[in-house]
Amino acid sequence: MATRLTPQETGARLDRLAWSPMHTTILIALGAGWLFDSFEVQMFSNAIGPLGTYFHATVFEQDAVLAVWLGGILFGALLGGRLADRFGRRRLFLWTLLWYAGFTVLTGLSPDLTAVYGLRFLAALGVGAEYAIVNAAIAEFIPARVRGKANAIVMNFWPAGAIAAGLLAFLVLDTFAIAAATSWRYLFIFGGALALLVLLFRRRIPESPRWLVSQGRTVEAQQVLRSFEASCGGSAPLPLHQNLDIDQLRAPNQLGALRELLTCYRWRLVLGATLDLSEAFGYYGIFALLSVVVLHQVHISDRSMPLFYILGNLGGLIGGLIMAQAFDRVGHLLMVAITYLLAAVGVILLALATSSRDAHLVTAAFIVANAAGTAAWTSAYPTFTELFPTHLRAAGVGTSVAIGRCGAIIGTLYLPVLAVEIGTTASYSLVVGFWLLGFLGIVAYSLLGGIEPSRRSLEEVVNQVSGSTFKKGDHEPSEL
Repeated sequence: MATRLTPQETGARLDRLAWSPMHTTILIALGAGWLFDSFEVQMFSNAIGPLGTYFHATVFEQDAVLAVWLGGILFGALLGGRLADRFGRRRLFLWTLLWYAGFTVLTGLSPDLTAVYGLRFLAALGVGAEYAIVNAAIAEFIPARVRGKANAIVMNFWPAGAIAAGLLAFLVLDTFAIAAATSWRYLFIFGGALALLVLLFRRRIPESPRWLVSQGRTVEAQQVLRSFEASCGGSAPLPLHQNLDIDQLRAPNQLGALRELLTCYRWRLVLGATLDLSEAFGYYGIFALLSVVVLHQVHISDRSMPLFYILGNLGGLIGGLIMAQAFDRVGHLLMVAITYLLAAVGVILLALATSSRDAHLVTAAFIVANAAGTAAWTSAYPTFTELFPTHLRAAGVGTSVAIGRCGAIIGTLYLPVLAVEIGTTASYSLVVGFWLLGFLGIVAYSLLGGIEPSRRSLEEVVNQVSGSTFKKGDHEPSEL
């Protein structure tokens, strides 16, 4: 006969598990989704030129394709977060990947620019949903002692996907000598087809026991836990966390989720939105500024751009992995503060290199700036993901990401225009300002008593209470 399973017991059993092949499978399967999302974004950067040529698109019409894409991510993050909290992690991260792959392949078959806009928006809905679902799932499966490091490693599948996209673009444009005007079709079709391979890994991932318990489905949660424990060779002899009597809370509707987030976890939501807005403006804005303005100014040709981005993303991968190794040891809040500050410094170096008009200096500075920027955002996502309760985790991440995409849209459309009208220094200064906004946000959260999530169970992080500004009134009394 099944016994009542509490959220704290579920978390303690998951946190006591020794690392196993199942953990590795989860890490690879969820990380591969990020890899192909990144593959898609970077592939678009390489395809937009040939696509514009094929359809005789103006510069604004080409920029609008990216704006539509980012708008789709915005709505996908909001919708995907809500659906993942309502219907579960597993079902959503299977369907969103299938959705994204299908519409990406169809993009390669687009008959006109209008179809490209529509299909890009639909594909982006799947990518936006991935942001919320993958972050929630990886946080809920991985033991607390290595959760930060594992989550950061998953985030670093992003630069790996960007490198793969650059290599594919180089092969399509150079090695295979496919006509430039039609190369974009092959990039989208091949990229979408490859993403389907991830489904083979994701089908092996069970539903999150933490989510099952939050929905009152304790029998299913017990089955998943027992299977998980058997695959790990039993539980490691680690002490249970303190008992925190938490009621089971079903996922509310979209407005209810937002209302609860603003009422009970408002400062955590403010932190997540600030960090995501800061990094999205800086990350996407820099890539748009480089592609549209800077690389042409320093005489890096369209054919050389894939190599430029491969080198830059190698820097990003190295920076992100270095951060991941130190993430849990240094502490999540401190690491986010350090990396956001370094990201601002990296953009300053890139601005100085651009003013020299030297292509080699710009390449070297981009490698450094991308290393710091990747370390920053890959530390931010795990940090604010861990601050939300299970029944609102995907919604909290999705809302933060949606606000961040607003920054990405503004940065992508505005920074190149500002650079042309006033100069690149003004655009770089604005990017530095946004990175510093994130830095100030995490510093304020820390100084006013924000919770450090590193090496703590999710249940302890969510329910820790004290008299500080950021914790007082952060939860409804019924949840304690």
